[in-house]
Amino acid sequence: MENVFKAVDMLVSYAVNSLLLDKKDADFARNSLLRLIGAEGYSPSGASCRDSRPDAVLDFFAKACVKAGLFDESQTEYYKDAAMGELILKPSEVDRIFHAFEKDRGTEYATEWFYNYSVKSDYVKRGKLDLNPRFDSHGLVVTINKAKPEFRDPKKAVSGNSVKGGYPKCSICHDNEGFAGRSKRTLRTVDVKLGGKKWFWQFSPYGYFYQHGIAVNYEHIPMHVDKETFYRLMDFADAYPHYFIGCNAALERIGGSVLAHDHYQGGGEILPMHKAGAVFTMESKAYPGAVVEVVDWKGTVVRVVSEDRDTIAEIAEAVRAKWVHYRDEAIGIIPQDEKGIHNAVSPTVVKTARGYEMSIILRSNITSELYPDGVFHAHPEFHVIKKESIGLIEAQGLFILPGRLEKELGEIKALIVEGKGLSEELKDYQMIYDEILSLLNGERSEAAVDAAIKDELGSVCERILDNTAVFKDRALTVAFMEDLGFVKA
Repeated sequence: MENVFKAVDMLVSYAVNSLLLDKKDADFARNSLLRLIGAEGYSPSGASCRDSRPDAVLDFFAKACVKAGLFDESQTEYYKDAAMGELILKPSEVDRIFHAFEKDRGTEYATEWFYNYSVKSDYVKRGKLDLNPRFDSHGLVVTINKAKPEFRDPKKAVSGNSVKGGYPKCSICHDNEGFAGRSKRTLRTVDVKLGGKKWFWQFSPYGYFYQHGIAVNYEHIPMHVDKETFYRLMDFADAYPHYFIGCNAALERIGGSVLAHDHYQGGGEILPMHKAGAVFTMESKAYPGAVVEVVDWKGTVVRVVSEDRDTIAEIAEAVRAKWVHYRDEAIGIIPQDEKGIHNAVSPTVVKTARGYEMSIILRSNITSELYPDGVFHAHPEFHVIKKESIGLIEAQGLFILPGRLEKELGEIKALIVEGKGLSEELKDYQMIYDEILSLLNGERSEAAVDAAIKDELGSVCERILDNTAVFKDRALTVAFMEDLGFVKA
């Protein structure tokens, strides 16, 4: 038990140094940990911990407890979460500190503190996220997500991934704060006000970009986009101008992984779509001082720019209202049929020197016999790389590819370097393999193959974005806006 007591002492020391545990509470915290693991007795070790992250001390704690027979190796993640849950601040204390920093030092300082605290508490799995490959290719950011399993069932999004028993109602309800059933003992949230109502902000444990988080409605109501959505997004951008914030389309296959509960996604990284220029700029006498840009992007995007909130909301709502009823059967767009509604928008906003920049991505989730997973979804030839829904984040140019690719592409790399053809197990990669070879022009060094694979992944993701575009010809986007009274500037 010597290492168990050492691990417990190290965890308490870590909590004092990194999690704001009051030294007055150190004995109480130590006894809580001993009770958690069912340890009999205790002998002080004098061990301390000055680490800035919890990964090493938690690993040491888990291994010591498993060796001592206090729990099985299969239970390590459960006990890591439980141990940290005994040591971190209560939700009210985190919220109080956050809002005090917000008032005294500004929102950027407050969000930075809250993010770092979420990393130190092991809610944000920074150690695992840092292992995810990430690179730029074809104007996009491509990541391979080794931390989470591939999410292939869009039907689960409708339920919000609810669990048996119905509590909490979904995976992002506020009831999850501290809920052991989902390993949420270390989840902490802070209140934000959007549209005059109380919402809350939390960081994603497996964030796809820097300070990736979600703003969540306290009420468990379904995802939806209406005029008030645009105002709430701007409310968030006003409060946290160093973040972008956006809303997934509220439909299967083109929305996120939780459609049962109203929420937005954002964070501290400007994604590629927001950096894209304009192919055409349009204006209307009805909205002086505002411009609409047809964005130079593979997806179909119009960007509304103005310093006036009401103008942004009115134009964005006009675009949304027109699109949800838009029909052009010649290009496969049918707004509604016996299977339900198919047209929706994904709005996302940043604040810049120009004012609010509200980008509205036009989406359709309609299917066909040829494309049962979606006409405007990744087409079948690309499913070996990406079959999951193309949601808000990927539509903005950050692609999250499944973790299996690291192994499978590694095997393909080895075959190419050795001058061999594809194995039977990798036959679904034939198109990808052939395209990588064409990029190499006979070169087979490891460095060249690595570069070609990254180039190919970027190319595939770019083509997937093109698949999602409802208007392949930007003249159609211009015509769409002309119907709303806008003309080319």
